Amino acid sequence: MTSPTPQQLRQWDNEHVWHPFTAMQAYREEEAPIIERGKGFYLFDVEGQRYLDGISSLWCNVHGHGVPEIDDAIREQLDRISHSTLLGLSSPPSIELAQKLVELSPPGLTKVFYSDSGSTAVESALKIAYQYHQQKSSKSEVRRLFGTVRGAYHGDTIGSVSVGSIELFHTVYRKLLFETVSVPSPAAFHRPENMSKEESIQHCFSEAERVITQNADQMAAFVIEPLVQGAAGILVHPDGYLKHVREVTSRFGIPLIADEVAVGFGRTGTMFACEQEEVQPDLMCVAKGLTGGYLPVAATLATDEIYNAFLDAPSAGKTFFHGHTFTGNPLGCAAALASIKLFKENQILDRVHSNSELIADKLSSLAEHPHVGEIRQKGQMVGIELVANRDPVACYLAEHRIGHLVTLAARKRGVILRPLGDVVVLMPAPAMPPNLVEELCDVAVEAIEEVTASVSLN
Repeated sequence: MTSPTPQQLRQWDNEHVWHPFTAMQAYREEEAPIIERGKGFYLFDVEGQRYLDGISSLWCNVHGHGVPEIDDAIREQLDRISHSTLLGLSSPPSIELAQKLVELSPPGLTKVFYSDSGSTAVESALKIAYQYHQQKSSKSEVRRLFGTVRGAYHGDTIGSVSVGSIELFHTVYRKLLFETVSVPSPAAFHRPENMSKEESIQHCFSEAERVITQNADQMAAFVIEPLVQGAAGILVHPDGYLKHVREVTSRFGIPLIADEVAVGFGRTGTMFACEQEEVQPDLMCVAKGLTGGYLPVAATLATDEIYNAFLDAPSAGKTFFHGHTFTGNPLGCAAALASIKLFKENQILDRVHSNSELIADKLSSLAEHPHVGEIRQKGQMVGIELVANRDPVACYLAEHRIGHLVTLAARKRGVILRPLGDVVVLMPAPAMPPNLVEELCDVAVEAIEEVTASVSLN
């Protein structure tokens, strides 16, 4: 059978494929690369062009592409079975992975509920928390309110959209969403003009305590991205904020849901971001890097206290009636086990620490750039916010699409980036070698300098 030509593929792509979070009219005009294979930390398109994967394939790739150990684990599992179900049955890979996740996670998280994406991991956590309050042994009650941090992104299912608050993403669905209460994000770059950075951060700490206290008797859970708000623009929280939220929620018996989907598996320098402030959440959501970026497997981890509220005779109706066809898929679990093993064998967390220092050094040349408002970094998560003016801060107009133009300039240089508005994101895979991290940073700097010098603000 003759393979379709690149031209045929592009035509079919434009005629039939609806891409996620993509302005389709612009996409059809730009001839984006059609990726057909990957090797190491590079992607290759159907026309033979090679690109450095600067966003680890949307923040999920860990060890690179075509990793022999993960490939072999999937093939070995494929020879046994590719899928059955966890609804009333089990499988060795899902059991072994659950045990490994409990071993790696913050203390107290002992139960693992599988799903298939970050959104569904958060959705599961929300439903678990809501049902938990109705069934807990201390006092059955209905709590409908969820707390969240302003600007949060937790996924695209209706529940996860409800606890998210990025206006650009969610305005159209507002009437479908349930009620939430938000506290201000403690990232201080975009702050009231009458506040210093220190005053703004203190205000955010105080508001978190005030809002949680005021709504404590109605709050089913508080949801937070530990240390870094990813899709909000790589907003890095100040030291102690996560621990502060944990202390306040604990005081009122409010479950804390840690959304580690983006920040987990080494991105911030530890296996899970919660570790850095010794925070023990009641529920923790993981996905993206769980399988090394190979297959869609996610998990929601819970404490015994929460899990025990669902135990009773079947006739009592306390079962968690929620699940997915491909929950705990054996191929995905096999990939995850192989990926986790490589963290230790290849000293990935040490690599993240050294690469983080390298990135900070390489990007230091942008610190005083007239169109760079702020460089935000936690581990290997980096956001470079571009502005029309630094002092006072003035944003570019949306129609300029500055962040997007930077990705096009990087693509010409053989690097794949994807912005968050006018925040240029660098998200190298945790295992990326230093020479390629240097290349990524160099191209990002060149692309930013080219675009900001050429765009007319008139």
